[in-house]
Amino acid sequence: MTNGGDRPATAGDAGSPLAQRLNYLFANMHPPGAPYTNGHVAEEISRGEEYGGVTLTEQYLSMLRNGKRANPSPDVLRALAKFFAVPVGYLMGDLSASQAERVEEEVRFLVAMRDQRVRAIALRSVGLPPEVQDSLTTIISQFRQQMNLPSDPPDAGGVERQ
Repeated sequence: MTNGGDRPATAGDAGSPLAQRLNYLFANMHPPGAPYTNGHVAEEISRGEEYGGVTLTEQYLSMLRNGKRANPSPDVLRALAKFFAVPVGYLMGDLSASQAERVEEEVRFLVAMRDQRVRAIALRSVGLPPEVQDSLTTIISQFRQQMNLPSDPPDAGGVERQ
């Protein structure tokens, strides 16, 4: 499968939802260290049978990310969604605003869990009674307040406690 079926973007497309979502995934969904490059993602998708035989070039991916192309084939969107482990509807724009926000919330959670210390704190709280977990949350909030940080980390307001 090739990159065909795309249309040139119009002047206002640089901030298109697809470009914004792709750039969000590139900035956040990567192994510890540095974000993926267009070349790496294009190469992985093009050579991996699990991506449905899609051929993707670095240049085409760059055009999608900067809004110069805005209507890739569903196969390209499926391959990109699979690579970044998000629902294809997130890239297709088929999700409601709240569903798209939930995907981004999950991405933020995965990013936070990359930090060894954050992961250690979370894992150490597993199995503790809910009231103890609530106390730990209160203590962390107090530390954040003492350090003049917001009571919740950025964009974590919608995270549900279990």
